[in-house]
Amino acid sequence: MSMLLTTLAFVALTALIAWWHVRGSGTVASARDLRPCPRCRTRFEAGASLCPGCGVPRQAYELVSAPVVGAAAPLEAGVKPHPIVRTNLCVGCGTCVAACPEPGAIRLQDHRAFVDLDVCVRHGTCAVACPMNAIVMAAGAAVQRIEVPELDANFQSNVPGLYVVGELGGRGLIKNAINEGRIAIEHVARVLAAGRPLRMGDAGPGGGEPDSPGPYDVLVVGSGPAGISAALEAKRLGLRCVVIEQGTISDTIRKYPRRKLLLAEPSRVQLYGGLWVADASKEELLSVWETIIARAGLRVRTGERVESLESDGVLFRVRTPGTEYQARKVLLAMGRRGTPRRLGVPGEELEKALYDIVEMEAFAGCRMLVVGGGDSAIESALGLANQPDTSVTLSYRGQEFPRLKERNREKLEAALQASGEGGAGRVELLLGSRVIEIRPGVVALDCAGMPRLLPNDYVVVRIGGEPPYPFIERCGVRIVTKEIAIDTGAERRAG
Repeated sequence: MSMLLTTLAFVALTALIAWWHVRGSGTVASARDLRPCPRCRTRFEAGASLCPGCGVPRQAYELVSAPVVGAAAPLEAGVKPHPIVRTNLCVGCGTCVAACPEPGAIRLQDHRAFVDLDVCVRHGTCAVACPMNAIVMAAGAAVQRIEVPELDANFQSNVPGLYVVGELGGRGLIKNAINEGRIAIEHVARVLAAGRPLRMGDAGPGGGEPDSPGPYDVLVVGSGPAGISAALEAKRLGLRCVVIEQGTISDTIRKYPRRKLLLAEPSRVQLYGGLWVADASKEELLSVWETIIARAGLRVRTGERVESLESDGVLFRVRTPGTEYQARKVLLAMGRRGTPRRLGVPGEELEKALYDIVEMEAFAGCRMLVVGGGDSAIESALGLANQPDTSVTLSYRGQEFPRLKERNREKLEAALQASGEGGAGRVELLLGSRVIEIRPGVVALDCAGMPRLLPNDYVVVRIGGEPPYPFIERCGVRIVTKEIAIDTGAERRAG
């Protein structure tokens, strides 16, 4: 009997130890697999797409939560960066394929871009052309280093009350921009209701503030996806809000040439903001947004460029030509392209005048005028000239190109020679010329004192501009370098 009791006791003890071990291992694993939400601190599984506490998509925090790093280590002699496709951002538009000068170096595979490193010669044109910033140039580990404003989980900068969202904050996707605009305004409302000063990382209690005279509760700079999303949320929460825009409503998207391509978004980016977005043409998207803006009664003041932004610790003073605004909080949603330098000629407000161009194939068969004498102008002209039945005229006020990259100079010379031999595209070079007026169907130029009317469908102006980062640095916002892992899709392919 004693032997039996001993055996039973041993079995029970063994079972208890095993149970405790499994329980402990499960607890450790659970703790390891859980992480706090940067916004509300609710703990959730690493693979979850939404925070169960505040409902915000996890991807909204990818960049603000990324570690700040120092300067990149110098590359070994002879090592050139190669393109890496971020498959979680790639929408399969094919822009990179058209931009690459090496046939077969990059192609679409399963509706995503794929780089053949055996063919690729590391030009980097695919990374420059990608409208989603889904291709980065890197060597070694699949990580991307990017310079961005220092922001907290509410997209507030190190300057109390100054927020940075959308493309200017480092993320260009439309859904990401919409999410960020709403998240930032929710925080603004909580802090205003609490009636206490802002600090980085401050979450604040809930609440809102009704419309009232005096300074604006929040001033939004930029009327793109992030800015409009923020303004709609401010309206919903009863905040007194105004939107100022240096161009027209949603100017970045309006000037972004996407005539035939869809504004597709990666399916894994979930929408948190209140704006409508779906696979649609640029024109359809703008039409719906303009209807939403009109019905909501948003205050959008176009044609007002911010000249200065100052804070006395209580109010921000934002100056535009002829106007000064006062606001408790400011949200910058200006985009990364900054302020393009304009020609200052009649007709430049027409939609045929573009300041950036990526989808070259959308202009096949068009009559194009490219203005400028730098590398960006030459690259735009060469890319357009490669499209079927597209004629390109390159206008530059100087008599020579003093600062071109040698490879661009060689390619331009080859294109000019091919044009006289019936090449794929026709390039005409007009040195010592300037645009006088842009009209529908035609553009007027002064060519060394002689007037000339040129049949034309689109004018692409690439004469430089003022980038936005120096402006926000003058506002006191710190720019830091962050490192994020690049999702190359290798794990999904292996699975």
